[in-house]
Amino acid sequence: MKSDLENDLKKLFSRDQLLTSLEERLCYSYDATNRSFLPDAIVFPHSTEDVVKLMRYAYQHKIPVIPRGAGTGYTGGSLPVKGGIVVTFEQMTKVLHLDKEKKYAVVEPGLVTQQFADYVAKFGLFYPPDPASLKTSTLGGNVVECSGGLKGRKYGVTKNYVIGLEIVLSDGQIIRTGVLSARGRSAFGGNGQNDNSYDLEALLIGSEGTLGLLTKIAFRLLDKVKYEQTVLATFDKMEDAAFVVAAITASGIIPSVLEFIDGDTLTCVLEYINLDNIEKSEAVLLIEVDGNDKEEVRKEFEEVLKICKEKRAKNLQYAETKAEKDKLWTIRRSISASLLRIAPTKVNEDICVPASKLPLMVKNIQQLSQKHQVRINTFGHAGDGNLHVTFMCDFRNKEQMERVEAAVDELFDLTLKLGGTLSGEHGIGITKAKFLEDEVGKSGIELMRKIKSAFDPEHIINPGKMFS
Repeated sequence: MKSDLENDLKKLFSRDQLLTSLEERLCYSYDATNRSFLPDAIVFPHSTEDVVKLMRYAYQHKIPVIPRGAGTGYTGGSLPVKGGIVVTFEQMTKVLHLDKEKKYAVVEPGLVTQQFADYVAKFGLFYPPDPASLKTSTLGGNVVECSGGLKGRKYGVTKNYVIGLEIVLSDGQIIRTGVLSARGRSAFGGNGQNDNSYDLEALLIGSEGTLGLLTKIAFRLLDKVKYEQTVLATFDKMEDAAFVVAAITASGIIPSVLEFIDGDTLTCVLEYINLDNIEKSEAVLLIEVDGNDKEEVRKEFEEVLKICKEKRAKNLQYAETKAEKDKLWTIRRSISASLLRIAPTKVNEDICVPASKLPLMVKNIQQLSQKHQVRINTFGHAGDGNLHVTFMCDFRNKEQMERVEAAVDELFDLTLKLGGTLSGEHGIGITKAKFLEDEVGKSGIELMRKIKSAFDPEHIINPGKMFS
């Protein structure tokens, strides 16, 4: 690292806000992709003012700045691919405001998702977005990746709950939207939106940290749901489980959870954690129906069970108590950790297709595995067509990685042919950048480049991502 950068940053920030040694920088050089790029320094802002100070300095000297939450991303969004300064928000974790009557909260970006959900639950409120990484991922990361979660089919994804943002631009200017703007605060009536101007939030949410640095986020909240019923359905064929998803979607019932797990993944989980009375099968669906009308929840749950039985469910295991429900949820929450035990490299793609196309997609994934002789574990939020197609491999085996790459290419091609999208929630980052034009076209890429340049004319914020 250049000594003048280190000296300059020492003048701007206190000792506890700055890391510069090689060992410290290595700790912030990688994310869940297991790819590594060494930053020149790490800064821990304590406030919006700290971020402004940093961005003014970086803009003046044209130094890359890379925002980072918890590093749980699967597409390299927080990697310093061109060096520069990593800005980690792990010391900005406060709930700044909670309005129980208007049902919204203002938070700092480093707050962990599970901690926020638990906090608002104490007041009888509900924050639905729940990515599998919710115990470690941060709300700022969720916003810039537009994370979904297990409850996405019924309750939507992160963008459906953002009602205001404070963001610092590349030159240190601050913009505020929704309830965080002066007009939004005075006019808030449930959504905080300003309808007679450009929807800046729509641009910033899902922008993967390439347009600015989030410093405050306002989320709308819901009332806590009163009634839930949960079942684990097992199947002898993966396609039968996929047909159940399509049938439930066609019926008009919207479960709060509709998760698909293939048999190999289930076996990995059961070998990783001790769960009595959970039998192995070729596929399982974790299904939950919820609501505030007890009778309506009961009727919908019975209809779901009827569909499962009609589509050849082998066994239905009900969760009668909270402990039983937690056990079923543990299966889904343990997948990522259990898979890490079977191969050193996990290439996790999160394609999304219409629910009616799931049976065909599942069948083709099996064929891809056989064709390329690659182990593929499939699971995900099947209720909204989002499958995590996970290639288990070893990055040190060049020939195997070439087969994985060929299989991923075919997977993406099939996804687009089925009317799907390349990413349901993980984003584009660096791992999918070369495929983005296939989905949005050359004109779409050019428009994105122009938007990037308007927000960040020197291209110093998270460079090398999405469409490099």
